[in-house]
Parts: sequence; structure tokens; C-alpha cells
Amino acid sequence: MSSALVVAMVTVGGGLALAVGGWLARVGRRTERLSEILDLPYGEWDVPVEDVTETRSAIVESSIGLASRVVNQFDTKGSLRRSLERARIPMRPGELVVVTACGAVTGGALLLGITQSPILAAMGVLLAPLAASSVIRGRIARRRRAFEDQLPDALGLIASSLSAGHTFLRAIQMMCEESEPPLAEEFRRVVSETQLGDPLVDALDRMAARLEIRDMDWVVQAIRIQQTVGGKLADLLHTLADFIRAREEVRREVKVLTAEGRISAWILTALAPLLLVAVQVLSPEYMKPMFQGWGLVVLAGTALMVLGGSAIIFRMTKIEV
Repeated sequence: MSSALVVAMVTVGGGLALAVGGWLARVGRRTERLSEILDLPYGEWDVPVEDVTETRSAIVESSIGLASRVVNQFDTKGSLRRSLERARIPMRPGELVVVTACGAVTGGALLLGITQSPILAAMGVLLAPLAASSVIRGRIARRRRAFEDQLPDALGLIASSLSAGHTFLRAIQMMCEESEPPLAEEFRRVVSETQLGDPLVDALDRMAARLEIRDMDWVVQAIRIQQTVGGKLADLLHTLADFIRAREEVRREVKVLTAEGRISAWILTALAPLLLVAVQVLSPEYMKPMFQGWGLVVLAGTALMVLGGSAIIFRMTKIEV
């Protein structure tokens, strides 16, 4: 493969990557702008039309529409939409599919330009959906961990407000003013739902189902029981905060004890593909027999064994507390 063709592939791939990155940055800025506008009182200032409308080219609009129809056909339960909502990614499922496709083309072009191997380029294209899924799961896990860390202190603030004579809803509003995201974001949504006429406990129950956090499930169940049988809610919330804080200490200790196993799993998983790419770049002729005949079977079997071993290690280091 000529040097000019390699440079052209890398340039095209880099251009696509920059275009996708710029589009994502524009979506993020537009979301922040809308949040600022919605937080202002009505009539504070005139809202520019371009801040609340989307303008796309016909090609982009048709691509997103086609991707949305495909997603709706295969994802009838809306799991992808819920995952994006839980990860707080300001994108629709169709937009995510288009961005992932652009990333796959970019990754394939870069790998083809670097390794000069169509097989590795095809593998890069196939790995793009896995990378997008990993990003979404990672954001969800980070928001969940941050929420779990903030929850005991938030319950303590709510309990203190209740002891001072405030109502439960007003205590949650005051807690949102003192807390940081993601806890403040989720509880503000609860407050907004109650302002639209929804019962407070039902809104909390939906938040717990959306976050899939066991501690929050227990909090909601405890509040339901307290409203049924009566009692002092402030003392109950203080007890729950102490209990959740103790569980968090145990969870952190388990995470420290299993850190070596998790790092080993990541290193062993990444070692094989990185060595394959490195050898292909340094000596393409050396790896040529592996990309034909029984060599492909050996590579497929090796990939399955690496994935299987990594799954076993991750499962061994995942301890529920």
C-alpha cells in the first residue's frame, strides 16, 4: 500500500473524528444553553429561536431518521433510550447510532492506514458498538457510584430539615440547593414531578427504579412503611443514613481488596490485541500467515479464550455488598 494512500486514509479518518467530536460538542453546548434558559423566570429575557430549535442538513436528518426507525424496530422496549437517560447523555438513540457508525468508519480507516490489514480494520469497525456500549455503561456506573456516595449525607440533611419543622418536600428542595450532581439532578426531577401533581413517594419510587440502586430502594420502602404505620421520619432517615454509610465503607474495602484482580483482567485483555497490532505494524510479513487459512481459526479461538478468561476474572472480582 502506497504512502499517499495511507496518508489519505488517516486524513479522512481524522476528519470524520473531528466532525463527530464537533457535533457532540455542539449538542452539549445546546443542552447547557437550554438548561440556563429554563432556569430563568418567565419573561426574564427573550429566548432566541436558534437556542430551542435544531437545524440539520437533509442528509444528517435522513440518516438520523433511518437509524431511529431501525432502533425502534429492534429495541421495542426502549432499553437504549433508558440507558442514555440514565447516563445523562443528551442524545437520542438514532443520533447515537449515527455517531457510532461514524466512529466505526473512522476507527476502521485509522487501523487500515496504520496496520495495512483489512481484517484488523474490520475488527476495529466491529468493536465500535462495543466501545459505545462501554462508554454508556461507564457513565451510568460513575453516576451510580457518585449518587451512592452522596446519599447518606443527603438523607442527613433531609432529616435535619424535618427536625427543624419543614415538610418532606421542602426538605428535599433545600437538600437539592446544598447538594451537587448527580444527586441534586435526580431529586430536582422528583420535585418537578410532584409539582405536576404526582405523589412524592411514587416519584421517589420511579427515581429508584431508574437508578437501580439498592440503597435507594430501601429508602423508598422505609418511607412507604413510615407513612402507613406512622412514626418519626427524621429518626428513620438518620438510621438509614448510618446504615448506608456503613455499607459504603464495606463496599470500598471490598473494592480495594479486588483492585489487583481487576487490573490484571484489564491488562491481560488488552495485551493480546495490542501485541497483534504492534507486530502487524512493525513486521507485516511476519503476521501474514495468521490472516489466511487456519490462522484465522487460531485467531478466533485465541480471542474467545481471552474474552472467556477475562469474563471469569471480572466475575470473580465482582462481589455484591
